[in-house]
Amino acid sequence: MGELPTKENPAQRATRVKREKSFLDLLPDIDRYAREGFTSIEKDDLEIRFRSWGLYTQGDGQGVRGSNVPLFLLRIRIPGGQLWSHQVRTIADISERYAQSTLDITDRQNAQLHYIRIEDVPTIFGKLWQAGMTSQAACGDLVRNVTTCPLAGLQHGELIDPLPFVRDVDRLMLGNPVFADLPRKFKLTITGCPSWCSLPEINDIGLTAIARRRGQGNQGWQDEVGFSLRVGGGLASRPHLARRLNVFIQTHQVLDVVQAATALFRDSDILRENRSKARLKFLFLDHGWDEERFVAELERRLGYKLAPAAPEEPPRETHRDHLGIHSQKQPGLSYAGFAVPGGRLTPGQYRDLANLADAYGDGNLRQTVQQNIIITGLQTDRLPAFETAAAATGLSLAPSTFLRGTVACTGIQYCKFALTETKAFSTTLIADLERRLPDFAHGIKIHINGCPNSCGQHWIADIGLQGVRVKAGEETVDGYEFFLGGGVAGQADIARRVPYRTAAADVPAAVERLLLGFMGGRDEGELFQDFCRRQTPDELKALLAGVAPGAGVTEAAD
Repeated sequence: MGELPTKENPAQRATRVKREKSFLDLLPDIDRYAREGFTSIEKDDLEIRFRSWGLYTQGDGQGVRGSNVPLFLLRIRIPGGQLWSHQVRTIADISERYAQSTLDITDRQNAQLHYIRIEDVPTIFGKLWQAGMTSQAACGDLVRNVTTCPLAGLQHGELIDPLPFVRDVDRLMLGNPVFADLPRKFKLTITGCPSWCSLPEINDIGLTAIARRRGQGNQGWQDEVGFSLRVGGGLASRPHLARRLNVFIQTHQVLDVVQAATALFRDSDILRENRSKARLKFLFLDHGWDEERFVAELERRLGYKLAPAAPEEPPRETHRDHLGIHSQKQPGLSYAGFAVPGGRLTPGQYRDLANLADAYGDGNLRQTVQQNIIITGLQTDRLPAFETAAAATGLSLAPSTFLRGTVACTGIQYCKFALTETKAFSTTLIADLERRLPDFAHGIKIHINGCPNSCGQHWIADIGLQGVRVKAGEETVDGYEFFLGGGVAGQADIARRVPYRTAAADVPAAVERLLLGFMGGRDEGELFQDFCRRQTPDELKALLAGVAPGAGVTEAAD
């Protein structure tokens, strides 16, 4: 008897499917599926190739997944979060006509819509293309949307404008068959922002502007601006902060380095063996790589040596969101950063922002990785009239510490992996904390995640909330477990899981108790993150539960 065929694992299947037919050849099939309907879609296209065009099958809000729900999430790729007013109006129009008025800003500066029917996809793609946009590579095993500081080219203290580099990388990667079959998604950020607002620590590649002293012959010593390089960042169930490499990337080397590092990832066959361990970080976590080995392989691919790294001092700001009204480095101009609760807004609000950008600014809008939106190029002498007009949007230019620091993933309403609802919960939590703690003025970041995948980045939050299902009497309800003390840049650390979980309705009271304990027990000038670090998990659990340390705590049951 012959041997039984070996069943493919998910990683093997994904590789086979991508190599049998590239997603770049899928558009004629999408047109056919639009004519013939959802049931005509081939399984491999539906589950794998569609993702590379920004399409995921949508959950039904009750945990039902995949082909049982004949609707899609559509993510629109927005390099660097840069939008013109006509593009914003195009997205708003698509949202109203084809997506039941759903519209989210993601933590990679994209726009995301829901309830998309396959019958409408070709029309939607056409409208996006006409406006200079695409959904290509917004999802899938590709180089995802390249992020940057939303104030690129505008901010005081910026060492270099990163937008030319962002655009070069986007042009290099988008639609490039050489990089159309990566082991998993690959995330990049390139920033000149002095506060590192685009979170280089959790990207596969993070380039942050830095200056080094360099001799210039008779001219003496001068500063040369280039980039630090971090690699291997990522969260999910095994969080890993990116490693800083001992290299200084000169500006003319950026495209070479990005291309070589992406090819290194593409060619790492060991990362194709297990799809849950297919990110670049697993070279460090599971396969014995260190910074020196990565640099050696990078330089081998480049064909030249890189200069050693320059000294670097990571920023220590609590908030990196650019909210409120502030001056640009261009004389006479300002920008306005609006807080968007949970990253969710209506098409009408989106359109109102576009109108404000045209009437008072330069027509440019910029989305942030904190799920907010900025209008640029405001004439400073017209700011009073702008603020009056902006109030009609319902979005705040002067948010509370809770509103400005809260991020939420998509949640169970649309995501087929989530366990809990997150967007409405985030809005309720913000309002409740504003009522309970109206005078709380410390910077605090609360990140809400509906499952362990960490799209809401709970591992790097001061207070991370991960969705679970808990017992409340005879019912099973939404609940959250707590992760405390995470941070980035000058406070870079992974949050600690605290052995406490409770029903969603009880989370505001638990957070209030925790923050009151912080205010009453902090050392002078101590940040919340540092306060959490010097507490034991049991002490933090006691603060959340409102009991003395060591006392028994009754948690909501699984």
